[in-house]
Amino acid sequence: MIKRTRWVEREFDFSLPVGVFACVVERLRGTPARLEELTRGHARETLTARNVAGAWSVQEQVGHLLDLDELHEGRLEDYARHLSTLRAADMTNRKTEEAGHNGARLEDLLAAFRDARLRFVRRLEAMSGPEVAASALHPRLRKQMRVIDLAYFVAEHDDHHLASITEILRAPARTGRGE
Repeated sequence: MIKRTRWVEREFDFSLPVGVFACVVERLRGTPARLEELTRGHARETLTARNVAGAWSVQEQVGHLLDLDELHEGRLEDYARHLSTLRAADMTNRKTEEAGHNGARLEDLLAAFRDARLRFVRRLEAMSGPEVAASALHPRLRKQMRVIDLAYFVAEHDDHHLASITEILRAPARTGRGE
């Protein structure tokens, strides 16, 4: 299998035409269903296991996506306020690390994510062409990012974590005995 590039090492060329905005929004709308499909039918022990030291479990991956929708909504506020720089993400992922997502019910995490994502998608769908083309500096990437680019960035981040979940679920079970 090809080793996946770490998220923080990804580079982005924000050159999508505004005319594909609806397609990007559809990707965002579909993430909750894709998460539900990926996690359906797996035992709680499988979903909460940390098989690799320091790596999040499937359920923590789901919780992380939920945690970040607050950032995405905040960035839409930054655009609405015509700020020159978008708010920064917490690159330590403190919220996810401290949330205790493995102690939650997966169904509750999935429902909360579906609700949060629907709010985000509805806000995007309500935007006009000039609003979708509005630009601000992304603080980590040090690049101008339009609203369409933010939507694409979020969709790519979703897919990064969906791929992580798939890798976890396809990996052979580890017994803790070096096997």
